[in-house]
Amino acid sequence: MKFHKISIYYSSLNQCQIKGRYWKEPLDPVDWQTAGKEMIDKNLEILEKSKEWFRNTIAINHIGNTKKLIKSSEFNINPFLAVYLANFLTGNSSALSIAKALVYPRVLGTSITTSFGTNAQRFTNDVLDAFGSTTPGVDIEFIDQIDHKKKYCQLKSGPNTLNKDDVETIAGHFRTATNLARTNNLQVSRDNMVVGVIYGETGELSGHYKRIIAQYDYQVYVGKDFWHRLTGDNKFYEKLITAIGSIAAEADYSSELDEVINQLSEQDDIRNLSQ
Repeated sequence: MKFHKISIYYSSLNQCQIKGRYWKEPLDPVDWQTAGKEMIDKNLEILEKSKEWFRNTIAINHIGNTKKLIKSSEFNINPFLAVYLANFLTGNSSALSIAKALVYPRVLGTSITTSFGTNAQRFTNDVLDAFGSTTPGVDIEFIDQIDHKKKYCQLKSGPNTLNKDDVETIAGHFRTATNLARTNNLQVSRDNMVVGVIYGETGELSGHYKRIIAQYDYQVYVGKDFWHRLTGDNKFYEKLITAIGSIAAEADYSSELDEVINQLSEQDDIRNLSQ
């Protein structure tokens, strides 16, 4: 079966130029335009759904978790470090400074990072539902737009989100899926089983990801490479970052954050540390 490469540009949608998709022939010019428009529409849909997912899942959870920090019981307070960090941050160890030293690392680091990682499955369900798989242990299925092979993919959020035990679990799922496919007379090999990582770069992959590659011989597609293979658009990763970044304009929580810090500074535990 021959394939023809489509290279279509729509000036009205120049931010979503699509190249490199493949369709089985025959395709007349109208069919080519329809196929190209479908690609553009699907990629635009991913961008819009990504924005909604971030707004309704990550941002809302982040705000909810931040509101909980008015109580000192939400923190495992090291009294030595709390006073030191307060002085390091503001030059004094007032109750307000200690509250800031406790709240800022939580809301700007661990809280939202953890939320992003734990919601990777919801990202799969909400954003990439069109690629959803019914195969156990596989999150999405797609035609790789670089090598044009069918890929069965388990999706992870970032380059450091894989645990030691996950490696054997993933390998086991992939072996089961491959054996099931062979039972059903489908041509599926290791080359078809991949791990996709939503963000990051290959050089940032943890040792656990590297074990999947070196020990089990499965491919790991990271960040830009993953999104290029999924969408056929080698600029899609940057567009996705821009789309989600546009939600930042809605994220001014500064006055509410100040109120959380003020309420925390009124807690007896915090006041006692400041004396």
